[in-house]
Amino acid sequence: MGRSSKNTNAMKSAVVVMGALAFGWLTIEMMFKPFLDRARDAMDKADPARDPDDDDHQNPNPTTSSADAPSL
Repeated sequence: MGRSSKNTNAMKSAVVVMGALAFGWLTIEMMFKPFLDRARDAMDKADPARDPDDDDHQNPNPTTSSADAPSL
């Protein structure tokens, strides 16, 4: 009889923990919804074949010349 109540208590605890995790996830999703929507939209629009880091190494600053650069 004691073993059955231990299993029941463990199951209840597991259900409570899972419910708390789900509630926490939904709370975070609702709090950061505008930011997450913008980030997801940006990822959807991104071109996976293009790496912006490669562009920096090939053409570091195409719009400015040495005459436009500030002197130190």
